[in-house]
Amino acid sequence: MKLSNFLPLILSITATSAAPSRLQDRVRARAARSHKTQPLVKLDEGREFLKESENGTAHVEYSSNWSGAVLVSPPSGTTFTNAHGRFTVPTPKHVGTAGTESSSAWVGIDGDTYGAAILQAGVDFTVTSSGAVSYDSWYEWYPDYAYDFTGFSVKAGDVIQIDIVATTTSKGTVTLTNVSTGKSVSKTLNAPSSSSKLGGQNAEWIVEDFESNGSLVSLSNFGTVVFTGATAGTSSGSSVGLSGATVIDLKQSNTVHTDVTINSASQVTIKYI
Repeated sequence: MKLSNFLPLILSITATSAAPSRLQDRVRARAARSHKTQPLVKLDEGREFLKESENGTAHVEYSSNWSGAVLVSPPSGTTFTNAHGRFTVPTPKHVGTAGTESSSAWVGIDGDTYGAAILQAGVDFTVTSSGAVSYDSWYEWYPDYAYDFTGFSVKAGDVIQIDIVATTTSKGTVTLTNVSTGKSVSKTLNAPSSSSKLGGQNAEWIVEDFESNGSLVSLSNFGTVVFTGATAGTSSGSSVGLSGATVIDLKQSNTVHTDVTINSASQVTIKYI
Protein backbone atom coordinates (compact mmCIF):
# COMPACT_ATOMS: atom_id res chain seq x y z
CA MET A 1 0.00 0.00 0.00
CA LYS A 2 1.50 3.33 -1.00
CA LEU A 3 0.21 6.77 -0.25
CA SER A 4 0.60 9.83 -2.40
CA ASN A 5 2.75 12.82 -1.69
CA PHE A 6 -0.14 14.69 -0.17
CA LEU A 7 -0.42 12.19 2.70
CA PRO A 8 1.06 14.62 5.28
CA LEU A 9 -1.78 17.05 4.49
CA ILE A 10 -4.37 14.27 4.87
CA LEU A 11 -2.86 13.22 8.17
CA SER A 12 -2.75 16.78 9.39
CA ILE A 13 -6.43 17.25 8.61
CA THR A 14 -7.28 13.91 10.20
CA ALA A 15 -5.33 14.77 13.32
CA THR A 16 -7.45 17.84 13.88
CA SER A 17 -10.52 15.62 14.08
CA ALA A 18 -9.40 13.39 16.94
CA ALA A 19 -7.32 10.96 14.88
CA PRO A 20 -6.03 7.93 16.78
CA SER A 21 -2.56 7.90 18.33
CA ARG A 22 0.39 6.79 16.18
CA LEU A 23 -1.68 7.43 13.04
CA GLN A 24 1.22 8.95 11.17
CA ASP A 25 3.46 5.98 11.90
CA ARG A 26 1.33 2.88 11.97
CA VAL A 27 -1.50 3.95 9.70
CA ARG A 28 0.81 5.18 6.99
CA ALA A 29 2.87 2.07 7.67
CA ARG A 30 -0.02 -0.20 6.88
CA ALA A 31 -0.92 1.91 3.87
CA ALA A 32 2.59 1.40 2.51
CA ARG A 33 2.44 -2.32 2.96
CA SER A 34 1.50 -3.62 -0.46
CA HIS A 35 3.84 -4.43 -3.25
CA LYS A 36 1.96 -3.58 -6.42
CA THR A 37 -1.59 -4.80 -5.74
CA GLN A 38 -0.96 -7.25 -2.89
CA PRO A 39 -0.51 -6.36 0.78
CA LEU A 40 1.50 -9.56 1.20
CA VAL A 41 4.97 -8.93 -0.23
CA LYS A 42 6.20 -12.29 -1.49
CA LEU A 43 9.84 -13.15 -2.10
CA ASP A 44 11.52 -15.80 -4.23
CA GLU A 45 8.53 -16.27 -6.51
CA GLY A 46 8.52 -19.75 -7.93
CA ARG A 47 10.70 -21.13 -5.15
CA GLU A 48 7.97 -22.40 -2.88
CA PHE A 49 9.05 -25.50 -1.00
CA LEU A 50 7.67 -28.08 1.41
CA LYS A 51 8.31 -28.05 5.14
CA GLU A 52 7.66 -30.85 7.59
CA SER A 53 5.48 -29.71 10.47
CA GLU A 54 3.76 -31.33 13.42
CA ASN A 55 0.60 -31.41 11.34
CA GLY A 56 2.13 -32.91 8.22
CA THR A 57 3.82 -31.25 5.26
CA ALA A 58 3.15 -27.56 4.63
CA HIS A 59 3.78 -25.39 1.61
CA VAL A 60 6.16 -22.58 2.51
CA GLU A 61 6.66 -19.16 0.97
CA TYR A 62 8.93 -16.28 1.95
CA SER A 63 7.73 -12.73 2.55
CA SER A 64 9.52 -9.55 3.54
CA ASN A 65 6.70 -8.45 5.82
CA TRP A 66 4.47 -11.38 6.87
CA SER A 67 5.03 -14.56 8.85
CA GLY A 68 2.40 -17.09 9.87
CA ALA A 69 -0.27 -19.27 8.29
CA VAL A 70 -2.55 -18.46 5.36
CA LEU A 71 -5.50 -20.35 3.94
CA VAL A 72 -5.08 -19.33 0.32
CA SER A 73 -8.45 -20.51 -0.93
CA PRO A 74 -11.81 -21.50 0.58
CA PRO A 75 -13.60 -24.77 -0.19
CA SER A 76 -15.02 -24.87 -3.71
CA GLY A 77 -18.14 -22.78 -4.16
CA THR A 78 -17.69 -20.87 -0.89
CA THR A 79 -15.93 -17.79 0.47
CA PHE A 80 -14.36 -17.09 3.84
CA THR A 81 -16.71 -15.01 5.98
CA ASN A 82 -15.01 -15.16 9.37
CA ALA A 83 -11.66 -15.90 11.00
CA HIS A 84 -10.78 -16.42 14.65
CA GLY A 85 -7.75 -17.00 16.85
CA ARG A 86 -6.13 -16.08 20.14
CA PHE A 87 -2.58 -15.54 21.30
CA THR A 88 -0.64 -14.57 24.41
CA VAL A 89 0.93 -11.10 24.18
CA PRO A 90 4.74 -11.43 24.16
CA THR A 91 7.42 -9.15 25.58
CA PRO A 92 9.45 -7.94 22.59
CA LYS A 93 13.21 -7.50 22.83
CA HIS A 94 15.36 -4.86 21.16
CA VAL A 95 17.94 -6.52 18.92
CA GLY A 96 19.26 -3.86 16.52
CA THR A 97 20.53 -0.29 16.38
CA ALA A 98 17.28 1.56 15.70
CA GLY A 99 15.63 3.68 18.35
CA THR A 100 12.47 1.61 18.28
CA GLU A 101 11.56 -1.79 16.90
CA SER A 102 8.09 -3.21 16.28
CA SER A 103 6.02 -6.13 15.10
CA SER A 104 2.31 -6.83 14.95
CA ALA A 105 0.10 -9.91 15.45
CA TRP A 106 -3.26 -10.07 13.72
CA VAL A 107 -6.02 -12.19 12.22
CA GLY A 108 -7.67 -11.23 8.94
CA ILE A 109 -9.63 -12.06 5.82
CA ASP A 110 -7.99 -11.57 2.38
CA GLY A 111 -4.68 -9.88 1.55
CA ASP A 112 -2.67 -12.74 0.05
CA THR A 113 -3.89 -13.88 -3.37
CA TYR A 114 -6.75 -11.37 -3.10
CA GLY A 115 -5.13 -7.96 -2.65
CA ALA A 116 -8.03 -5.52 -3.05
CA ALA A 117 -9.03 -5.59 0.62
CA ILE A 118 -8.21 -6.92 4.07
CA LEU A 119 -10.51 -6.94 7.08
CA GLN A 120 -8.24 -7.36 10.07
CA ALA A 121 -7.49 -6.49 13.69
CA GLY A 122 -4.57 -7.07 16.01
CA VAL A 123 -1.97 -5.81 18.44
CA ASP A 124 1.35 -4.01 17.81
CA PHE A 125 4.38 -4.66 20.03
CA THR A 126 6.99 -1.88 20.22
CA VAL A 127 10.24 -1.75 22.18
CA THR A 128 12.74 1.09 22.49
CA SER A 129 16.51 0.80 22.66
CA SER A 130 16.23 1.35 26.42
CA GLY A 131 13.89 -1.62 26.70
CA ALA A 132 10.61 0.26 27.20
CA VAL A 133 7.73 -1.78 25.81
CA SER A 134 4.35 -0.51 24.58
CA TYR A 135 1.32 -2.06 22.90
CA ASP A 136 -1.37 -0.75 20.53
CA SER A 137 -4.56 -2.55 19.53
CA TRP A 138 -6.02 -1.65 16.15
CA TYR A 139 -8.52 -2.44 13.38
CA GLU A 140 -8.44 -1.87 9.64
CA TRP A 141 -10.26 -2.38 6.38
CA TYR A 142 -7.49 -2.05 3.80
CA PRO A 143 -6.98 0.11 1.81
CA ASP A 144 -8.29 2.51 4.44
CA TYR A 145 -6.03 3.36 7.34
CA ALA A 146 -5.62 1.38 10.55
CA TYR A 147 -7.12 2.96 13.67
CA ASP A 148 -6.47 2.35 17.33
CA PHE A 149 -9.05 0.89 19.63
CA THR A 150 -9.43 3.16 22.64
CA GLY A 151 -9.93 2.14 26.25
CA PHE A 152 -8.54 -1.34 25.65
CA SER A 153 -5.42 -2.02 27.67
CA VAL A 154 -2.97 -4.74 26.73
CA LYS A 155 0.08 -5.97 28.58
CA ALA A 156 2.55 -8.82 28.28
CA GLY A 157 1.04 -12.13 29.21
CA ASP A 158 -2.54 -11.15 28.38
CA VAL A 159 -4.49 -13.59 26.22
CA ILE A 160 -6.12 -11.80 23.28
CA GLN A 161 -8.98 -13.29 21.28
CA ILE A 162 -9.49 -11.89 17.77
CA ASP A 163 -12.76 -12.39 15.91
CA ILE A 164 -13.20 -11.16 12.33
CA VAL A 165 -16.70 -11.47 10.87
CA ALA A 166 -17.76 -10.29 7.39
CA THR A 167 -21.53 -9.98 7.24
CA THR A 168 -21.36 -9.01 3.54
CA THR A 169 -18.53 -8.30 1.12
CA SER A 170 -18.75 -4.62 2.08
CA LYS A 171 -19.50 -4.81 5.82
CA GLY A 172 -17.93 -6.57 8.76
CA THR A 173 -17.24 -6.49 12.48
CA VAL A 174 -13.92 -6.96 14.25
CA THR A 175 -13.68 -7.75 17.95
CA LEU A 176 -10.76 -7.95 20.35
CA THR A 177 -11.30 -9.60 23.71
CA ASN A 178 -8.72 -9.52 26.48
CA VAL A 179 -9.50 -12.92 27.94
CA SER A 180 -7.24 -12.17 30.90
CA THR A 181 -9.17 -9.05 31.95
CA GLY A 182 -12.59 -9.85 30.52
CA LYS A 183 -12.65 -6.59 28.55
CA SER A 184 -13.77 -6.47 24.91
CA VAL A 185 -13.92 -3.90 22.11
CA SER A 186 -15.68 -4.15 18.78
CA LYS A 187 -15.98 -2.09 15.61
CA THR A 188 -18.30 -2.44 12.63
CA LEU A 189 -16.63 -1.35 9.40
CA ASN A 190 -17.72 -0.70 5.84
CA ALA A 191 -15.62 -1.20 2.73
CA PRO A 192 -13.87 2.14 2.09
CA SER A 193 -14.80 2.02 -1.61
CA SER A 194 -16.66 -0.09 -4.14
CA SER A 195 -13.33 -1.43 -5.37
CA SER A 196 -12.26 -2.66 -1.93
CA LYS A 197 -14.94 -5.20 -1.19
CA LEU A 198 -13.84 -8.46 0.35
CA GLY A 199 -13.29 -11.45 -1.88
CA GLY A 200 -13.33 -13.99 0.94
CA GLN A 201 -10.47 -15.84 -0.74
CA ASN A 202 -7.92 -15.86 2.11
CA ALA A 203 -7.85 -16.21 5.87
CA GLU A 204 -4.67 -15.59 7.84
CA TRP A 205 -2.93 -15.63 11.23
CA ILE A 206 0.08 -13.35 10.98
CA VAL A 207 2.96 -11.66 12.78
CA GLU A 208 4.01 -8.75 10.59
CA ASP A 209 6.89 -6.35 10.12
CA PHE A 210 4.86 -3.39 8.90
CA GLU A 211 6.08 -0.38 6.93
CA SER A 212 6.40 3.25 7.93
CA ASN A 213 7.17 6.13 5.61
CA GLY A 214 7.57 3.73 2.72
CA SER A 215 10.01 1.32 4.36
CA LEU A 216 9.84 -1.52 6.83
CA VAL A 217 10.11 -0.62 10.48
CA SER A 218 12.97 -2.25 12.36
CA LEU A 219 11.75 -5.68 13.36
CA SER A 220 11.68 -6.48 17.05
CA ASN A 221 12.46 -9.87 18.49
CA PHE A 222 8.86 -10.73 19.34
CA GLY A 223 9.84 -14.07 20.83
CA THR A 224 7.13 -16.61 20.14
CA VAL A 225 3.52 -15.99 19.17
CA VAL A 226 1.21 -19.00 19.20
CA PHE A 227 -2.23 -18.65 17.64
CA THR A 228 -4.66 -21.18 19.09
CA GLY A 229 -8.30 -21.77 18.19
CA ALA A 230 -7.35 -20.75 14.66
CA THR A 231 -10.37 -21.42 12.46
CA ALA A 232 -12.10 -19.79 9.51
CA GLY A 233 -15.78 -20.00 8.62
CA THR A 234 -17.27 -20.07 5.15
CA SER A 235 -20.39 -18.83 3.40
CA SER A 236 -21.78 -22.37 3.52
CA GLY A 237 -21.52 -22.45 7.29
CA SER A 238 -18.61 -24.87 7.37
CA SER A 239 -15.48 -24.42 9.48
CA VAL A 240 -11.96 -24.73 8.08
CA GLY A 241 -8.81 -25.37 10.10
CA LEU A 242 -5.14 -24.94 9.30
CA SER A 243 -4.62 -28.32 7.67
CA GLY A 244 -3.29 -27.47 4.23
CA ALA A 245 -2.54 -23.84 5.09
CA THR A 246 0.51 -22.22 3.53
CA VAL A 247 3.34 -21.30 5.89
CA ILE A 248 4.81 -17.83 5.44
CA ASP A 249 8.31 -17.21 6.82
CA LEU A 250 9.67 -13.67 7.06
CA LYS A 251 12.91 -13.11 5.20
CA GLN A 252 14.90 -9.89 4.88
CA SER A 253 18.35 -9.30 3.34
CA ASN A 254 18.74 -13.04 2.77
CA THR A 255 18.14 -13.73 6.46
CA VAL A 256 15.13 -15.75 7.58
CA HIS A 257 13.82 -14.24 10.81
CA THR A 258 10.99 -16.63 11.67
CA ASP A 259 10.34 -20.31 12.06
CA VAL A 260 6.65 -21.03 11.53
CA THR A 261 5.14 -24.39 12.45
CA ILE A 262 1.55 -25.51 12.02
CA ASN A 263 1.15 -27.61 15.16
CA SER A 264 -2.39 -28.80 14.54
CA ALA A 265 -5.53 -27.95 12.61
CA SER A 266 -6.14 -25.07 15.03
CA GLN A 267 -2.68 -23.93 16.14
CA VAL A 268 0.29 -22.22 14.50
CA THR A 269 3.53 -21.19 16.20
CA ILE A 270 5.49 -18.20 14.90
CA LYS A 271 8.96 -17.99 16.42
CA TYR A 272 11.54 -15.26 15.95
CA ILE A 273 14.96 -16.73 15.19
